[in-house]
Amino acid sequence: MATPLVTFDTQHDDMIHDAQLDYYSRKLATASSDRSIKVWDVQGEVYTLAATLNGHEGPVWQCAWAHPKFGVLLASCSYDGKVLIHRESPPGVWTPIHEHTMHDSSVNSVAWAPHEYGLILGCASADGRVSVLTHQDDDTWLTEPVDDGSRLGCNAISWAPVTALSDAAASGMPPLKFVTGSCDNNVRVWERSEAGWTPTTLGEQDPPHKDWVRDVAWAPSTGISSNVIASCSEDRTVLIWTQAEPGGPWEPTRLREPFDAPVWRVSWSITGNLLAVSSGDHKVTLWKQALNGQWDQVSDVNDAGAQEGEAKQG
Repeated sequence: MATPLVTFDTQHDDMIHDAQLDYYSRKLATASSDRSIKVWDVQGEVYTLAATLNGHEGPVWQCAWAHPKFGVLLASCSYDGKVLIHRESPPGVWTPIHEHTMHDSSVNSVAWAPHEYGLILGCASADGRVSVLTHQDDDTWLTEPVDDGSRLGCNAISWAPVTALSDAAASGMPPLKFVTGSCDNNVRVWERSEAGWTPTTLGEQDPPHKDWVRDVAWAPSTGISSNVIASCSEDRTVLIWTQAEPGGPWEPTRLREPFDAPVWRVSWSITGNLLAVSSGDHKVTLWKQALNGQWDQVSDVNDAGAQEGEAKQG
């Protein structure tokens, strides 16, 4: 059965690279090559333009909403090498509150850490570095540079949920972790300790990806007894990495035979049981793990804007 999807004119003047709903799915932010971000108020199937945010001097690759406990905050990253943090206060009035200019090249990805750790933003750049921004009590931002180990550049960053499997920490909170995908074909998991950020390269002896890793996504761990990461690549593959115990090995599972085009983005549902995959042939497919452990495609969105397919039995 086909289900019609809601479409609307974003009023952008160029290609759209990202679209992100906020925590309550009441606001939508779209990022474009026209150097702007547009914010939309969402009421059912009605999308109303609320603001156009400027300030970048190049294509805007990604945007990310902070948890609402910190107010209405939106981070964005661009080819211009900058990260901007925008705040809405009072309602309807947007102000840039921080401009991060540490990177020497395009910033390709931004992601907020779990809110339990505070207001922390991770930024991945084509200069081969990751920067971690932490908001301080005096309203300044502490910057931690992290060398990703890839001289070719870093494309994506995703944080581990606070409920991820981890060795017990003295503070009672598990250590901060994030995963990166890079142009050296590698996926790396980073863990913070007193000594700084320590990386683990997944599949280091024989990296399964044979081309640039375009995106990574750490799955929410609601009801999951393992750590799960999805990665996708220019080599037309998607891998599901699973770690069954803290400190244990990460085992990769290929989603299926190679896709028909390079795979650009992967995104988990809020419960972590569905994976959305976006590829260069203009297709979005949804995948779910069956009882036998295999991953099955359960639906797809075609060029006509219709969602097709029902969940398969298994």
